[in-house]
Amino acid sequence: MLKEGIPRHTQISDWLRKQIEEGNYKPEEKLPSENELAKKFDVSRVTIRRALQSLESDAIIYRCQGLGSFVSDERTSHNLIRLTDFNEDMAKAGLDASSEVKLFTSVDAPAWLANRLMIEEGTKVVQIDRVRYGNGEPVAFDSTWLPILYGQLLNENDLSETTIFDILENKYEIPVVKGCYRMSAEAADKKLAKELNVSENTPLFLIDRISYTIGEKPIYYQKRYYRNDKVIYEMTLERTAEHKGSSEMPLKEFVPIFKSN
Repeated sequence: MLKEGIPRHTQISDWLRKQIEEGNYKPEEKLPSENELAKKFDVSRVTIRRALQSLESDAIIYRCQGLGSFVSDERTSHNLIRLTDFNEDMAKAGLDASSEVKLFTSVDAPAWLANRLMIEEGTKVVQIDRVRYGNGEPVAFDSTWLPILYGQLLNENDLSETTIFDILENKYEIPVVKGCYRMSAEAADKKLAKELNVSENTPLFLIDRISYTIGEKPIYYQKRYYRNDKVIYEMTLERTAEHKGSSEMPLKEFVPIFKSN
């Protein structure tokens, strides 16, 4: 399928571009995985990755680590969702946010974490565990892992009142431009039950998030466990004249709602 004399990644990106332009892949549709494309074209995953990077730089696709590559949708520019941090969410809910750092250390990245942070297995990363409070009550528990490049910029004492977002963006001018989320439920183990002041095996709302800076560089991977008696998430879809008759509507807002007792 591939011709001689033309870089392989260029031919693959051109083929994918044509498939998308001809409508064989619809907006927001997931593309074949890197492994599937590598087998199809009989090339390495590195070559596939370069082809996908070319499409991403032209805003034809976007990628979420651990989820795959997706066809971009023009409506993204009209999306009103903001990427917020814990303190911003709490302020919007009218609650005073604070945090208690339970762990601040460096560890060797296991394979599953290295994959998410796009680093080599065994590379040193900074791990930060925190209990997050709203008006003095435990609302969530975070475990966050950062590449040393970013983790070394943080100070344990600063994180009791401010956030990783705030420090990186305002102190070091490192913008957080994208976050990829996975949401699920998980039962509280003994440690989480103690930190969140709930019974063991209580269902918790788990959000896995990878946050990125410019150049598709992961800044951190985070697992946040919310108490489900304190937080729910609310989604707002916007149906405009542009989208009438369509089964798809742009997501206007997706925010945490903090419950009052």
